[in-house]
Amino acid sequence: MSVARQEPCIVGVGQSEFTRWGGIQDRSQFQITAEAICAALRDAGLSASDVDGFASFSNDANEGPLMQVALGVPVIRWSSMVWGGGGGGSIAALAQACAAVEAGHANVVVVYRGLCQGQGRRFGRFSTGRTQGNFVNPFGLFAPPQMLALLVRRFMHLYPITEEHLSEVVLNARANANRNPRAVMYARTLSREQYFQARWIAEPLRLYDCCLETDGACAVVVTTRERANDLSAQAVDILAVAHGSGPDWGTGPLGSHNMPDDDYASTNSKRFTRDLFARAGVSPREIDVAQIYDHFSGLTLMALEDYGFCGRGESGDFISRGRIRWPDGELPLNTSGGQLSEAYVHGMNLLIEGVRQLRGESTSQVPNARTCLVTGGLGVSPTSGTILGRRQ
Repeated sequence: MSVARQEPCIVGVGQSEFTRWGGIQDRSQFQITAEAICAALRDAGLSASDVDGFASFSNDANEGPLMQVALGVPVIRWSSMVWGGGGGGSIAALAQACAAVEAGHANVVVVYRGLCQGQGRRFGRFSTGRTQGNFVNPFGLFAPPQMLALLVRRFMHLYPITEEHLSEVVLNARANANRNPRAVMYARTLSREQYFQARWIAEPLRLYDCCLETDGACAVVVTTRERANDLSAQAVDILAVAHGSGPDWGTGPLGSHNMPDDDYASTNSKRFTRDLFARAGVSPREIDVAQIYDHFSGLTLMALEDYGFCGRGESGDFISRGRIRWPDGELPLNTSGGQLSEAYVHGMNLLIEGVRQLRGESTSQVPNARTCLVTGGLGVSPTSGTILGRRQ
């Protein structure tokens, strides 16, 4: 007997405190992840006894079956994890939660991520055990800033993108973080002069072009619209969600740099983005606010083009006109401070900010925001994205 398709939505968000790398010492990574999940359930008006599914990504050490025992979840009916580099799977994990709910495999699925890199494995650090490292390590590409700097340099070679444009992405994120008490950089302003005086990490990326290294955890709760109608929490609709990869990407810049030339200076998002907008029934012009994965400033510029907010090579001009700035820009971007200035939790904090915008709870609130684009990690495989919506 077939099960009727259910409509998924987000009903709860939660997080731990965010600190600089190594700042959380009194609790384990697993503990702060459990705290974030409990906070998301409280926000939704649910308890651990309501949960029957977990989803995460990219070798998350906080395993679902162990989380089940720690939280007192009676039964798991869904447990999944996404392959791939870093945060490319963040919104892909949301996609798996939606698939589980839509198909009736589970009723309440928690999507989560927790990182305390001072306590264990540090993402982005050189490792001899990394898949296909023999293709990049001999050339000094030991960490993501070096690996992805090549994409940004190629992008700047092909199109009229300058260091000034990179700086605008960074300064916008910091200005937003300075309004957000949860942000690691809340109390630390950044000037244009400070940006350009910072040391190089891997040209053309300076220190502030690279995301923070932080400790923290985030979680969102996905359930059916039918269930959400019985809850007090304000539900946010998932208009569309997708993940995938273009042809011949393999592990992309994290493993081989053998992507097709036409796609090399890109976020690997162009193909599934067309499907994403079509399934959501909206166009890029109808997006009110965006949370774009800003692990490196140059990839954010690429994403503005790949997601259709401007034409190829036009992202520099797009942002130089103030279009990503809050409150007057037509596409306020990374309104919590993003990963450049709020925290780096492999993109899950961006998803939480997207929900807060549509609930009217952001510290840089876009008036009457009804649609929000949230992307997963850019320039990796797989990558992912979602369009969230608020009902009239």
